[in-house]
Amino acid sequence: MRKILSILLTLCLIIGLTACSGGGSEEAADTDNGSEATAAEQTTEAEPNDSSTGNATLVVYFSATGNTRGVAEKIASITGADIYEIKAAQEYTDADLDWHDSDSRTTHEQNDPSARPEIGSDPVSLDGYTTIYIGYPIWWGEEPRIMDTFVESYDFDGITMIPFCTSGSSGIGRSGQNLADNAGSGNWLEGARFGGGASEDELSTWIDGSK
Repeated sequence: MRKILSILLTLCLIIGLTACSGGGSEEAADTDNGSEATAAEQTTEAEPNDSSTGNATLVVYFSATGNTRGVAEKIASITGADIYEIKAAQEYTDADLDWHDSDSRTTHEQNDPSARPEIGSDPVSLDGYTTIYIGYPIWWGEEPRIMDTFVESYDFDGITMIPFCTSGSSGIGRSGQNLADNAGSGNWLEGARFGGGASEDELSTWIDGSK
């Protein structure tokens, strides 16, 4: 009788171990399938979108006091353009901008055509843009030297460049041509000067005439 009980207990243990082993294998298979599904989903999400929905127009501007920024934002709104601000690595203070001071930072920069102030904003990709409005204030009758830094840093081949400036009274002068010469690339159109409070109607008329 004891032998029969021993045999029955042994059979029960064998059957129990076999069942546990089968369940463990199935659980591992489910885990593998889950990992493969997750990887597939991640691959699908990582695939780039081939459809191009980017805007073909960009407004680039530098503004030390906010006047050019206001005009640039209006142009971007009218044209539906993207916008990029050129920021100086060393921000201009009121003392720096004092044109009455012969020893101010901007006086030194504008008196030196080779001056190239460093840009502090992140670089911008020009891929996909066919038209760029490029704006700045007029300092000492010319473009701020940081604008020369910008145009010398990019390739504008195949892009129509349209300068605009803001000032209290001075015209755009040679600033647009200076930028074109320093850039050495791009199709540069004649620019225009605006007051800081230029209206959207005024800007729309100019934009329509530039097309």
